[in-house]
Amino acid sequence: MLTSLFFLAVMFVGVPIGICLCLAGMFYIWDSNNPLLFQSFPMQMFGGVDSYGLIAIPLFILIGEIMNGGGITRRLVELSMAFIGSVKGGLAYVNILANALVSSIIGSATAQVAIMSQIMVPAMEKQGYDKTFAAGVTVYGGMLGPIIPPSVMFVVYSVLAQVAVGDMLIAGILPGILLTVLFFVVIACLGVVYNYPRSERRTLRERARSALACSPTLLIPVVIVGSILSGLANPTEAAAVGAVASALVGRYITREFRFGQIPEMLVRAGIYSAIVLFLVAAAAVFSWILIFGKVPQATAAWVQTVAKDPVTFLLLSNLILLVIGTVIDGIPGLIMTVPILLPIATEVYGIDPRHFGVVVVVNLVLGLMSPPVGLSFFVAAAVTGAKPGRMFIVTLPFFLVCCAALVLLSLFPSLSLGLLK
Repeated sequence: MLTSLFFLAVMFVGVPIGICLCLAGMFYIWDSNNPLLFQSFPMQMFGGVDSYGLIAIPLFILIGEIMNGGGITRRLVELSMAFIGSVKGGLAYVNILANALVSSIIGSATAQVAIMSQIMVPAMEKQGYDKTFAAGVTVYGGMLGPIIPPSVMFVVYSVLAQVAVGDMLIAGILPGILLTVLFFVVIACLGVVYNYPRSERRTLRERARSALACSPTLLIPVVIVGSILSGLANPTEAAAVGAVASALVGRYITREFRFGQIPEMLVRAGIYSAIVLFLVAAAAVFSWILIFGKVPQATAAWVQTVAKDPVTFLLLSNLILLVIGTVIDGIPGLIMTVPILLPIATEVYGIDPRHFGVVVVVNLVLGLMSPPVGLSFFVAAAVTGAKPGRMFIVTLPFFLVCCAALVLLSLFPSLSLGLLK
């Protein structure tokens, strides 16, 4: 109890979450009067990042950097425009579809929102869409980033849960498609009510020309996802090949990427990767302390008095995770909850860890779009000038269908595991 209070105190003071986890571990060792545990502290941190699968994280981040520098994002938007831009509410559909395509490369919600807000919101405003709505749609499109592979959150979860990284990435495909379809349904319904504008209609020849010019950019997600699905490469190898493919497409096809940009991109990718990996190392210490203090066992005993079956447990977990996700970012949220909830899910209720991982990740990502914090809304607001609170209200139907998707994912494991069977 004292350790939990200490952790909450230092977190609310504003100490970074990774340092909070380490300090909480040290406080527990001091409070338990067992100084010999300090000798295991650095070994637990090292063991947390001593995993081959984690190499995929800096490579996926580097792919996003190269893609942005090579102008590939804009071409994916143009490719989406060629197919659905002329229907009612076309740019809103394009926003979601382009986000889905970009998701298969970036894998980070907040980074994707920042990038796509600069591209899509001005274009939608120019066509007469409300800026707040345009920014809000971009936020929900960015939600696909940590779900559709590659996904940094799924890589971190796979290490925490000791499951195959490739399985977790594949498990995110169907949920990503489900959310994309549900977002399309919301746009179609809102388009009837608010009479959204159409983009300029293109001839079949113009569409074919745009598709032909932009289609090489699809090589990157095809290389990454295709090599994993086909078994030709594991996720780490696929990320390395994807980075090379991004550089070649950006240099020789879009002609906007210069090899001289690589050092700067490596520095940015290295900084973000170091932050993520430090969180993973701190998570290892935190998990070790939780197990040593028998927290999962105590939590399991309480949960079993409330949840009598796997579905009830998942729905209860949804509520817990959604609350946590509203105030804590995705990866720290994983680090705090997985060591406690995963053993209960697998050992008590027999839930497949891959299915549980999808539910956890979607939940925590949805938390990025939920008050009182709603980090993704603040990122979009910083880029566009729209107000975060009004953004949430205007796009409330998207939030509701995300909650519906979470219930469906909890009830039907095949929506997560269908491609793994």
